[in-house]
Amino acid sequence: MKTDPLDPKPQEREPVHDRTLRPLSLTEFIGQEHLKENLGILIGAAKKRGEPLEHLLFYGPPGLGKTTLAHLLTAETGADMITTSGPALERPSEMVGLLTSLQPRGILFVDEIHRIPRAVEEYLYSAMEDFRLDILLDRGPAAKSVQLELAPFTLIGATTRVGLLTSPLRGRFGFIAHLDFYPVDDLRLLLRRSAAIMGVDLDSDGEMEIARRSRGTPRIANRLLRRVRDYADVKEHPVLNKDVAGKALALLRIDDRGLHEMDRRLLDALVTKFGGGPVGLGTLAAVLGEEEDTVEDLLEPFLIQQGFIDRTRRGRTATPRAYEVLGLDPGQAQERLL
Repeated sequence: MKTDPLDPKPQEREPVHDRTLRPLSLTEFIGQEHLKENLGILIGAAKKRGEPLEHLLFYGPPGLGKTTLAHLLTAETGADMITTSGPALERPSEMVGLLTSLQPRGILFVDEIHRIPRAVEEYLYSAMEDFRLDILLDRGPAAKSVQLELAPFTLIGATTRVGLLTSPLRGRFGFIAHLDFYPVDDLRLLLRRSAAIMGVDLDSDGEMEIARRSRGTPRIANRLLRRVRDYADVKEHPVLNKDVAGKALALLRIDDRGLHEMDRRLLDALVTKFGGGPVGLGTLAAVLGEEEDTVEDLLEPFLIQQGFIDRTRRGRTATPRAYEVLGLDPGQAQERLL
C-alpha cells in the first residue's frame, strides 16, 4: 500500500513495542556520544536565537537510530513534525503540499531521502536556502513563474546510501552526521533499558550474549531480546541468562559472531565458488538469489566492518577471517574449487 506523503503522522502506524522502546529525550538516547553533543549545541543555539534548526542529514546502515534522532530533535525543540519517505514523493505537487503545510520552525523528516525523484528534489533547493518555492505555471509561451514564501523550517533527511544524493541537495544541509555501528558496551546498556521497559529479568551474562550477536545495531538487539524473551516464556525460564539466550539465538541460527545464515552463504559462495574473489556484486547477488541492494545495504556493511570481506575496485574478496569462520584454510578452499 502506497504511503500518503501528506499524512502528518505516519509514525503512529509503527508497532507499539517499537514506539515504547524508543527513548523519550536526547539524554535517554544511548550511544553516538559525539553526535549527541553536537546535536545538543545545535538545539541550544537554535532556541537561543529563536530560529529553526539547521537542515540535518543522518546517514549510516539501517537500525542505528536515524529516525529516532529525528523524533528526539522534534521533542527537544517542541516543533511540529511531518514525516514522509523518498519513494512516497512521486510528484512535485506532493512536496509543495508538505512544505506549505509546515508550521513556523516545523520539521519535515524524509526517510530514504536519496530516493526522491529528481523533479521533486529540485523544489527543495530554493525551499532549503531561501524558504520559498519557485513554481512554474503552465508551459511554453504562456509559462509563468510564481514565488511562494514558506515559513522557516528544518529538513531532516535520513539515508543508508549517502553517495546517491546529488551534490546540490547534499550541499544544502548545514549538518551531516554519520551513525556508526555500536560497541558491545553500548548495546548492553540499551538492552538493560529495554529489558526494564519490557519487564523481563535479563542478567549481565545474558546482556553480553545478546549484545555480541546483535551486529552492532540497536534495532537488531531489541529484536533479539524479544525473541529470547519469547523463548524464555515458552520454556518457562524466569531469568534471561547466558544459557537461555544462547539456546534461543541458536534456534534462530545466529552464531556467536552475530552471523546469520545469509552471511554464511555469502562467505561460503565467495570462498568456495570463487576462490576468495574478487567477485562482482551482481554475480554474488545472483548466486545468493538476492537483489544487489540487499547484499550491498544489509549484508556487506557488517561483514566489511568486522573484517570478513573487502570491497575493491575489481570486486569483493574474502579475508583470512572469512576462511576462519568457515573452518577452512585458503589451500582447502582452492581444492574444493577444483
